[in-house]
Amino acid sequence: MLTFMFLLLPYHFLMIIISIIVFTYFSSLSIMEFVSKNNNRKGIIDMLTAVTGINWGDEGKGRVIDLLAEQADVVARYQGGNNAGHTVVTDQGKFVLNLLPSGILHSNVVCILGGGMVIDLEHLAGEIQQIREKGITVTPEHLKLSRLATISMPWHRIQDELEEDRLAKTGSAFGSTRRGIAYAYSDKYRKKTLRLGDLLHLDEEPVRSRLKTMLDAKNLELAGCYHQEPMSYPALLAWCEKQAELFAPYICDTGSYLSQALLEGKKVVLEAQLGAMRDIDYGIFPYTSSSSTIAAYGPIGAGIPGTSLDHIVGVLKAYSTCVGAGPFVAEKAMSESWLEELRQAGGEYGAATGRPRRVGPFDAVASRYGLKCQNADQIALTKLDVLSSLKEIPLIIAYQKGAEKITEFDPTEDMDNCIPVIEMVPGWQEDISGCRTYEELPENARNYIETLERLLNHKIQMISVGARRDQYLMKEI
Repeated sequence: MLTFMFLLLPYHFLMIIISIIVFTYFSSLSIMEFVSKNNNRKGIIDMLTAVTGINWGDEGKGRVIDLLAEQADVVARYQGGNNAGHTVVTDQGKFVLNLLPSGILHSNVVCILGGGMVIDLEHLAGEIQQIREKGITVTPEHLKLSRLATISMPWHRIQDELEEDRLAKTGSAFGSTRRGIAYAYSDKYRKKTLRLGDLLHLDEEPVRSRLKTMLDAKNLELAGCYHQEPMSYPALLAWCEKQAELFAPYICDTGSYLSQALLEGKKVVLEAQLGAMRDIDYGIFPYTSSSSTIAAYGPIGAGIPGTSLDHIVGVLKAYSTCVGAGPFVAEKAMSESWLEELRQAGGEYGAATGRPRRVGPFDAVASRYGLKCQNADQIALTKLDVLSSLKEIPLIIAYQKGAEKITEFDPTEDMDNCIPVIEMVPGWQEDISGCRTYEELPENARNYIETLERLLNHKIQMISVGARRDQYLMKEI
């Protein structure tokens, strides 16, 4: 009867119904399933996907992006600067990328630094040189810099260092990476910095006039507050001219490039820096980054503000890590010796700074909040293998504050006075680095993942079991 009714429908209505059914099916596919099942780069690859951090950053986003980049056409950074980084291990070695998107390691991928970023051009030049020395090609065809991106000026790093030193004397330091990111963003909103596109117009009076105005203001700050020697206008202009000579071929309208790529059915991955807990609006203020780390900002920072995301891949680590100051309930859960063993096992040192990361058990309270902020429809779980030596594994299922039990994360809460509530689950004490299917994992490893799923009320699609590209597996859902 149903078939007969379909036959009675006008042709164009029938085509609409069929299209809806097909779209619904493909939309339900895991992005990771799609990558693993479609190796010919054909079919439905015109998706716009954001890869974001669920927690404090350091979740392993670079690893996930490197995997997705095998099927991507474009990878674009949309916020932040060189204050954090992604570590990727390939056959060519270990790469620590602070500014360059992880897709730069794939010769067929175009990488973009978007307009929502602040870019330290001296650092970028050094980063490009380092990966070139390892055999990676970087040209204006591989790398495009948004003309709208903010330049991190020479004084921003100096300001950051001076202020952090001043605050450290009173015990009030924010744990800054001292890369000048906050000051670059601050000057962006005060309209006292340059954008990359201005480097193409240094011989024009409006740009030179702005340079003089911002230099006068900055010298007042540096000399008056920190007793620094003022910078001269000729020195500043010479610095800008040097950067223009190096990077002019890379600077372009990246928003138009991305829009055209999507129109052509190309697959675009948006790469975030840090995680939800470091978001300027939704993170643990003031211990945040100075930009939006939330997936919803991705199209804006990338240069395509009117475009909607098709998928959001939220990345979680199998335990908790944090770089920088601020409340971090997870580190109260276990003894210092236990935390140090975990830090050593996971190699938990900052990609940008080399500083030891603060570590702790998986925090379900914070993770549920981060997952909600990112609105992730896919989850990738990294570094499960690091827990393999543990006989029992702790999980944070709630916080205790006095007589109050807290299960909903509130970034304005006085978390310094919160105590983690721990649930212990059995470990597996087996090497899992060779597992390539979910079924190959030890039973207790599978139970651990399914416990996380229950605590998060969300399925996990991808699990990494080692640092190499091939050391991951997919979980059918």
